Formats: sequence, C-alpha cells, structure tokens
Amino acid sequence: MKERETFASRLGFVLISAGCAIGLGNVWRFPYIVGQYGGAAFVLIYLVFLVIMGLPIMSMEFAVGRASRKSIMVSFQQLEPKGSKWHWYGWFGMAGNYLLMMFYTTIAGWLLLYFFKMAAGQFQNVDPAAVSEAFSSMQGDVGIQVLFMGIVVCLGMLICSRGLQNGVEKINKIMMLCLLALLVVLAVRAVTLPGAAAGLEFYLVPNFHNLLYDGAGSFRLGRAIYDAMGQAFFTLSLGIGAMAIFGSYIGKDHRLFGEAVNVGLLDTAVAFVAGLIIFPSAFAFGVQPDAGPTLIFITLPNVFDAMPGGRVWGAMFFAFLFCAALSTVTAVFENILACWMDRWGISRKKAVLANLILILLLSLPCLLGGNVWSGVKILGMGIMDFEDFLVSNNLLPLGSVVYLLFCCLPGKAGWGYENFVAEVDQGEGFRFPARLRRYFTYVLPVIVLIIFVVGYWDKFAPKG
Repeated sequence: MKERETFASRLGFVLISAGCAIGLGNVWRFPYIVGQYGGAAFVLIYLVFLVIMGLPIMSMEFAVGRASRKSIMVSFQQLEPKGSKWHWYGWFGMAGNYLLMMFYTTIAGWLLLYFFKMAAGQFQNVDPAAVSEAFSSMQGDVGIQVLFMGIVVCLGMLICSRGLQNGVEKINKIMMLCLLALLVVLAVRAVTLPGAAAGLEFYLVPNFHNLLYDGAGSFRLGRAIYDAMGQAFFTLSLGIGAMAIFGSYIGKDHRLFGEAVNVGLLDTAVAFVAGLIIFPSAFAFGVQPDAGPTLIFITLPNVFDAMPGGRVWGAMFFAFLFCAALSTVTAVFENILACWMDRWGISRKKAVLANLILILLLSLPCLLGGNVWSGVKILGMGIMDFEDFLVSNNLLPLGSVVYLLFCCLPGKAGWGYENFVAEVDQGEGFRFPARLRRYFTYVLPVIVLIIFVVGYWDKFAPKG
C-alpha cells in the first residue's frame, strides 16, 4: 500500500488551508457587510460566531481527515461504526467540490483576463459606462471566456499534477505569500490617498446606530446577527471535505483546534485588510461601494482609473484577486483528485487527466449561462446562481451538520465524541473545548440549520 503524502511544513498546511477559504467573498462581501452594519461593531459579532461556530466545525473536518488519512469519499467509511451509512455523504461532498469548480473556474478566468486588461491600460481614460459595457461584452464573448477558463483549469491541474509537496504546497506557498504582500502594498496605498479618512471612518469606527437600524430607521439587530453567523460560517468553506483533505496530509505534532484558529485568523485578516483597500479608495474618489461582481468588475476599474498610477495599482489588485482564486482552485482540485485516488486506487496522473477533461466540460454550462444559455432559469435563477445556491445554501450547511453529528454522537451512532477529542487533541497547542459537548451536539447543529432555513426563505420568500 502506497504511503500517504504529507505536507513538508506546518506553514504549508496553514497557508493552503487558508488559501482554500480565501476567495471573492473575503474581498467584496466581508468589507461591504462590515460597513453596512456599523463597522467594527459588526466585526466583534462576526468574530464571536467565528469562534463558536466556524472553528469547532473546522476542527472536526481536520480531525476526520487526519484520523482516516483519506479524502471525503473514504474518510467516513474508515471511521464509522460497522453497518452505518455515514459514507453515503462522501458522494454529496464530492459533488459539492465539482459544483464549486463549475462556476469558480469561470470567475477566476474573468480575474485573469481583467489583470491583462488593466495592465494593458484598457480602462484608462474611459467613460464609466464603457467599463460596464466591457464587462457585458466579456460575458457575451464565449471564445475569450473558454480560453481563460481553460487556462485556469489547466494551470490548476498542472500544479496538482506535481504532487502535494512539489506542486500544491510549494506553489500555494508562493501564491499566498504574494497575495499577502500585494494586500499590504495595496492597503498602504489606499489609506494614504487624499480623502481616504472618510472611508476609514466608515469602515473602522463602530457605529451602533447602523448596527441596530437600517436606513429607513427599522430595527435590524436580528438580521445583523444572522449575517454575522452566515459570514463566519460560509467564509471557511466547511462541509464538503475541502478542509478534511488537508487534515489527512498533516502529522500529529499539533492540536487541530490551534490549527483551525491559525487558519481562521489568516482568513479573517485577509478579509479585513481587503476593506482597507476598498473603502478608502471608493470614498477618496466619491464612489459608494456596492456588493457583488459589479464592485470588482465595474466600480473598482473606474476607481483605479481616477487614481494616480491607477494602471499599476489596478493590475496589482487583480493579480491579488487571481492569486486568491487560484489558491482556492488548486486546493479544491487536490480534494477532487484525492477522492479519485482514494476511492478507485488510480494514479495521480490518471486522476489529473480525467478531471482536466471533466471539469472543462462541467464548467461550460456556467460559462454559457451568461450568453448563449442566458434564458435558462432553474428555480428562477441563472445557471451560475443556481450552482452557487446548491453549494452555499445546501451542501455547505447540511454537510457541516453531518460532520458535527458524526463527531459528537456516541460511538455506536457515529465516530464517537471520545474518539474525536482524542484525535483533535493530539500534539501541542490549544486544546479543543471538550466540556462543551452538549453545545456542539444539540445547539450548534440547530444554529447551522437556522442558517440553512433562513437562506431558503431569503431566496424564495415572496417579495414586497
């Protein structure tokens, strides 16, 4: 039996795990939602939920991975009681990884294309409406999108084909360190812009009125708490084995709750510093920041155009975004490849070749959903939104409940809480708060299910 690959260093594990979690949601959703709900006042609530929700579930994913030394396709089968059916979830978790890549590769292709456009000066001295038209034109150009999506898929698979240490770990270390360096440089530039102080005040000074009331004066603390819960949960990509796979590659020298803390802090730091770029820049040039793709692909190019040296800063910003996206792509690709190698015992080379073709084909519906298949609606959603909905509103929360129950139920029903605690606490570092078993078993699954139900309500409740 071939020995399991392992990370060459603890730093590699932390950076890759954080890279899997860091994505577009950190760049546009976190800063926007923090500003919307009163700046630092909302951050405190978010951090509370990160600690009481995100870190325990991440620790459980890491523990299942490390104890089984397998991907999500086989890990439950290795640890479950004989005759139980926990391993059935492996198929859903694997499907979640594919669904995520079916739309994420297209968006990563957009970021790469925008890097070249910005570096070439295509957004210099243009009317704001022209930037919006350029984005629409890009979405309508099937050929250019296929080209850049294909580059992303091929690049991600090329990295993974080199193996864990020489490919995924080595390249992700470089990408993450470049990402962090670009983030710091861009943040320093943004906060030193004339007029940036207003953006910093909006973002950093606690505004409890904005936390408690919306623009119409309606009380909304409950909604703010729900959004803090949702951000803390979804930012870490929990529930589809994306973290468990990295647990399967690490040794037992360090306790896993401490490792989860490190990953959570790095993920949150990137999200927070991204706000130090976006808010000062937007306020310095009189642009109200908005949520969603329009902020990145339409609003910010106009901001960089108005900034001295904006062509360089804009290119650096999209290079930063692409590094964030590619780190997620390679991390999820590695999870998919490990599933194939664990489940069917095939070589990495064969798994790469098969999935290179498969993901290229599976990514086409999303890509075509913005043009040729724009009329296709599923439950009232376009193809990209529907794929995102399946992952974010279904597989992530329900998968997290699976991990919670599997780790917390007694040994005859699941893995067993004692077995989980023994695994998670091996090594040095922070101990898992094992005394809170009742909270993890009965309260935390309910909180995650509330996120699931409210997510459905927001999506399908009658408007108006």
